[in-house]
Amino acid sequence: MKTYKSEEEFLKDYNPNDYKRLSLTADILILSVSSSDNANYRKTDDKKMSVLLIKRDNYPFKDMWCLPGGFVGYDEELESAPKRILKQETNLDNIYLEQLYTFGGLTRDPRMRVISTSYMSLIDKNRLMEHLNENASWFDIVLYEEKDDVVTIVLDNGNETISFTIKKELREKTTDRYSFHIVKNNSIAFDHPLVILAGLERLRNKLEYTDIVFNMMPEYFTLGELQKVYEVILGKKLLDPAFRRIIKNKVVKTEKIKTGEGHRPSYMFKYKKSK
Repeated sequence: MKTYKSEEEFLKDYNPNDYKRLSLTADILILSVSSSDNANYRKTDDKKMSVLLIKRDNYPFKDMWCLPGGFVGYDEELESAPKRILKQETNLDNIYLEQLYTFGGLTRDPRMRVISTSYMSLIDKNRLMEHLNENASWFDIVLYEEKDDVVTIVLDNGNETISFTIKKELREKTTDRYSFHIVKNNSIAFDHPLVILAGLERLRNKLEYTDIVFNMMPEYFTLGELQKVYEVILGKKLLDPAFRRIIKNKVVKTEKIKTGEGHRPSYMFKYKKSK
């Protein structure tokens, strides 16, 4: 490789065709927890976690489902791209976003070498005022099962059921870091199953030491409703005393009372924002 004595000398000799280029995309994982239909009006509404997917209308992967995403513009700030893409792909804006991971598998996109910076968004879909685009659909996560480091996730939108299976391999014992490999998938485009699993695990890990869950809650809620949300994300039941310890400094009791629907009247709480 030729060496240069100055920046000016380098620029005079610079030919952009000498460098192979990468393309950059932003993909957005949008998760929500909401009530499901419950035939027994005396029971607290069940909760289900949902993910928002887009049906592709062009190649590659035409007619397959994927996360909302798109290419980052050449003159566009990276942090601006997911907000623009979110509005274009789903008609949603002004919602919580955090950067998740960067995915750069060599074969993740058949068109070219594409690196994706993924983002996670958490919302309460029952409070959405915007109408989703026609090719967008909420899929309930009806099964999130792990056995022997093999994870199977089943998604259902009421008309279609899709699934994928991922193998986890421990790569660093000291940090408990895993690499993920898709074992089975025929319904979701690109490597988006990896993004979905990464986001679900990030959400579980952050649940106890952050207030991230309140991005998925309505303004007012009962403790029973909040506990159901924690349980559906964690995939397990929580004992009442343990749950109360987790949220005791995160919520504040209000004078509002929830009545009707066959339940005992319950005081409603709201998120206690940090000062």
